[in-house]
Order: sequence, then C-alpha cells, then structure tokens
Amino acid sequence: MVQYNFKKITVVPTGKDFIDIILSRTQRRTPTQVHKGYAISRLRQFYMRKVKFTQTNFHEKLSTIIEEFPRLGDIHPFYGDLLHVLYNKDHYKLALGQINTARNLIGKIAKDYVKLLKYGDSLYRCKSLKVAALGRMCTVIKRVSPSLAYLEQIRQHMARLPSIDPNTRTILICGYPNVGKSSFINKITRADVDVQPYAFTTKSLFVGHTDYKYLRYQVIDTPGILDRPFEDRNIIEMCSITALAHLRAAVLFFLDISGSCGYTIAQQAALFHSIKSLFMNKPLTIVCNKTDLQPLDGISEEDKKLVMEMKSEAMKTVIGQGGEPTDDNGVLLTMSTLTEDGVIAVKNAACERLLDQRVELKMKSKKLNDCLNRFHVAMPKPRDHKERPPCIPQAVLEAKAKKAEETAEKEKKKLERDIENENGGAGVYSASLKKHYMLANDEWKEDNMPEILDGHNVYDFIDPDILMRLEELEREEGTLQGLEEDDDFEMDGAELTPDEQAALAEIRKKKSLLIQQHRIKKSTAESRPIVPRKFDKDGKFTSERMGRQLSSLGLDPSKAIDRARSKSRGRKRERSVSQVDSMDVDGDNSNKKMRLRSRSASRSSRPPGELVPGEGLRDTAQKKKAIKLAQGSSKNRNKDARKGEADRVIPTLRPKHLFSGKRSKGKTDRR
Repeated sequence: MVQYNFKKITVVPTGKDFIDIILSRTQRRTPTQVHKGYAISRLRQFYMRKVKFTQTNFHEKLSTIIEEFPRLGDIHPFYGDLLHVLYNKDHYKLALGQINTARNLIGKIAKDYVKLLKYGDSLYRCKSLKVAALGRMCTVIKRVSPSLAYLEQIRQHMARLPSIDPNTRTILICGYPNVGKSSFINKITRADVDVQPYAFTTKSLFVGHTDYKYLRYQVIDTPGILDRPFEDRNIIEMCSITALAHLRAAVLFFLDISGSCGYTIAQQAALFHSIKSLFMNKPLTIVCNKTDLQPLDGISEEDKKLVMEMKSEAMKTVIGQGGEPTDDNGVLLTMSTLTEDGVIAVKNAACERLLDQRVELKMKSKKLNDCLNRFHVAMPKPRDHKERPPCIPQAVLEAKAKKAEETAEKEKKKLERDIENENGGAGVYSASLKKHYMLANDEWKEDNMPEILDGHNVYDFIDPDILMRLEELEREEGTLQGLEEDDDFEMDGAELTPDEQAALAEIRKKKSLLIQQHRIKKSTAESRPIVPRKFDKDGKFTSERMGRQLSSLGLDPSKAIDRARSKSRGRKRERSVSQVDSMDVDGDNSNKKMRLRSRSASRSSRPPGELVPGEGLRDTAQKKKAIKLAQGSSKNRNKDARKGEADRVIPTLRPKHLFSGKRSKGKTDRR
C-alpha cells in the first residue's frame, strides 16, 4: 500500500485570496446590524464576536496548511531527500515556520484587542478597535504571502510526484542516458514513458507495475546519470541518486554495448564504479542492451574485460557472501528492446533475485521463530511397503473433459460479428433484430408492423385481453339496453287491429336493426374521427326523419317526437360522452360543441389516476407512475428556483458584502 498521498493536500490560497475568503466568511457568518440604542455591553459583545470569529478562521486555515504538509523528519528518507533535491528543505521548513509564526501572531492580536474591546466606552471606539484588529491580522497575512505562494508551488509539484511505496518489491532501472531504460519499462509494464533518440528524455521518476509468480512488483525508471563529481550533478540526476540510495530494490544497470547512445563502454564502466557504493546490499544485474546492433561476443577485448570486471563487482554485492563471488546466475544478461529478445528473461531474473533476497532477510530476522511456531506439516507414517502415487479421480477427469467440450462448442458458435464480417462488414450488413421473436409462425418475424394506422398509434390499442374485454363491454351494454327498454313504454299488441300489429312489428324490427348498427358503431367510436353533421350523409337519424318514416307507415308521429324531445331535454346535463352516444339513434348525430362540453364535464369529475382513452398509456398503473415521475422531476427544479427545465439560475454576480461601502480617494478596496 502507498503510504504517502500528496495529492490530498489542500490548495494554498494566495495572500489576497486568503484575506478575501476570511473577511467574506466573517461578514456572512456574524451579525451585521448594530444600532446606537444598544447597551454598551451588547456593542462590546457584537464586535468581540467579529474579532474572535476572524481569528478562529485564520487559525483553522493556517493549521490545515501546517498539518497537511509532510514533516521531513516523519516521512521516509527517500521522500525527504527527494523533496530536498527538488526544493531546498531549509527553505521548505522556513516557509512552514513563517506560517506557524503568522498563526501565533494572529492569536495574540485577537487576544489583545478582545481585552481592549471589553473596556470600549462607545460605539465608535468599539468599531475602531474591530477595524484595527482585522487590519493587523490582514497585514500579518500579507507579509507571509511569499511563503504561501512558495508552498503552493511545492504542493503542485508534490501532487505530480509518482506514487512510490518505498517498502514494497521494487525494480530500479539506472544507467547512462539513451541506453534503453524507458523502452524496457514500456515493454514489461503498462507505463507509457516517452522514448526519444536523444539524451535526458526522461526528466523525473516514472513508475510502472508488473507481475511475477502472482506477486506485484513496482518498476521505477530513473533519469540518466552522467559520470561526474557529486556536487556537479543537476536535479534530474539527483533524483536517480536519491532513489538508488534509499530504496531497497533489485537494481538493473543498463549498458549500451553498441555505443549508439553516444557514450563508450569505458565511460559507462567508469559510471558504474563511481556509484557502486549505492548498489551495496542490493541484488544487482548488469543488462547489456541493443544486442540487435552489436552482440556481446563481437565487442573488443578491452571492452569485454571491462564488462567482466563490472560482473565481478556485481557478484560481490549479494547479501551474505562476504564479498566472495559464488554464483553468477542472473548477474550479466543480454537483451534487445527492439526485437524483445531477452526482455522477459531480464525481468524474471531481477524478480527472482529480489525475491530470494527478501526471503533470506526474513529468515534471518527475529520474527521468524514466531512464524514457524504456527506452521505444522503433517507427514503420514508408512503402514506398508506399497507405493501410493497421487491420483486424479475418474469423475474429475470426465467433468474436465465435458467442460472442455462445452468450451469448444461455445468457441465454434458463430457470433453476429462473424456473420457481419462474412456479409461485407459494418455499414454493409445490418443485423436483424426480429430473428429471435417468439411467434406462432416463423414466417411472421419479418412482417412489417404498422406504427400509425388511421391517424392513431397502433400500440395504444394493443391489448392481449382485448377480445375478453369486448365481450364484457357488450354484456354490460346489453344489460343497460335491457333496463332502458324496460323503462320505455311498450304497447300491448292485443288491443291493436291486424294492420296496426303488422305496423308495430315492422317498427320493432326496424328499431332492433338500428340498435345493432349503433352497437357496431359504438365499438369503434374511439378510433373513429368526429364527422360534422353536414357531411354525415348516411347517418341522419333525427327526429324529423323519424317523423317522416312514421308518417309513411300511416302513423301519427307527433307524440313520439314530443317524447323524444322531452327525454333529451331532461337528461341533457347529466349525460357523459358514452350516454350521449347510447341515447341517440346514431353516435355521430350529436352536436360537436355538446360532445366537447360533455367531455370536459366528465373529465373534471374523473380522478387524476384514471386512464383516458387516447392518452397513449397502457393502464392506470402506468399513468400513476408517469404522474409520479413528472412530480419528482419538477421537485428538483423547484428546489433550484427554476421556472422550467430550460431555466438556469444566475446568482447575484456582485454580492453586496464585497462591493459596497465607502471608499476613500484613490482606493478601490473598501477594506
């Protein structure tokens, strides 16, 4: 786990911003109105509160800065020296010391002026003391503005530092510039370090992570080091020296045997010998890179002798060997990052040597006995001379074979992507979204479904129980119709002459025919548009037409017309849309204004969650859910004081507490 997260350090404001933040908070969080009629004790409390509140805010902000910045004595020496290389630790401590001094001074100023305010004898005296207190506090902050700016620069630089854990398994890459260090870390990790054919492309430490034997290793790429005195090295080279000095890691010293980096093998060997004291007690591996340009066997005898001397020195750095070379396995390796020949072998050798060293150190530690007491390896005693080799049960083998067959079948299954590639690729082949439909007949899958039919959305009328609902409506309509027929006056046929009985039978036959036609029209009333009366040529079933038909049969129509008119006038206001349709002989006969009026009247008495035909919703539950979602979306707008979805709130751009008050001549800051 990474112990140091410098990215969480709070931003350090500049001196002017610091003052604005604190004074604005004081103005907003404390009372602002005071009157001359207040008692002097109340006036003192009013201004003492402002002074104490300002001092508390200054103290909190400055304490946050002091506490969040790391103390060089409390962190790992690697980070301490790295910060000293990047920013002089004396300057760093001095800046933090000035912030601490400012915090103490502000506390003393507040304490002194609170004492003076306790004895203020007038409103003017109390106000003057408050202004003086706040002014002296702001002056102290202005004096430490350079320290605040310096600490903000350090915070930004520390936030950009890589997250390096000094205690985990680490592989450190070092060497001359342009010998292939960044190319190697790019090959074995997912790091993306810039690689260019010139020196000092890498100017800081870069970290990548790799795995070996189910363990995570961090790989650190260091900037190039030149062979020159310690005091002449620049900041970039000192980053590498700091990492070599403090990190317990497996070191890979890169050697360019082709000379394409611009430095000879003799110069690289001289660098190795000048910094070999930093390799002590670390597993060291010398990596001869760029073998694709020059193999190790093709170099001159002098260079080969230098390489062998470096190898012998590397073998002496192994822990516990007393300086005597014992094993040269993994000390000198060759590779080429261009052809990736030997890259994995170098990584594995470095990880293995580091792992062996860490295990050896743990075996020598005092904690080993505590760990060994917890382990117990049970070895069964042999009961006969029969050998019992490890055996895998047959059921396990069969299950494994079955699983392999299933995996093979899955791999053989043709995917939609394969079908797309066979038929011309993307943009040419379009996958069918209907081929997995579960229909009674597979031929129906590719049928085109109409979305709009006769001006209506087809989906609004899709209902799996539509036939059953239609039968229930017809039964209900029949029951209502029977009740209405019972209410009507029925003639007794026994009192009529044969001619009148024949006429009555004709009328009843005609009436039943009209009722059937009306029921058929009513069943499709929702999807049928309203037709104006003057264009309804085939459906003029008015009282005048009824009178003409009765007159043609030789009957007096006056009583029937009066009865129909009296019924229509008496129930006019109580009718809904469906009652109007059932009352008339034909559904399209009523006036359009009367139908709209009756619809609005029925709608006003309908509960909000009831479904209205033609709304496009499936059922009452879906309508209630839609109403709830609409109310929820409007709630957030109401909280933001927005009038609609597109409205955006623009707060006051010039708050009064920042842009008000008298200003003296030549000044633009009222404070």
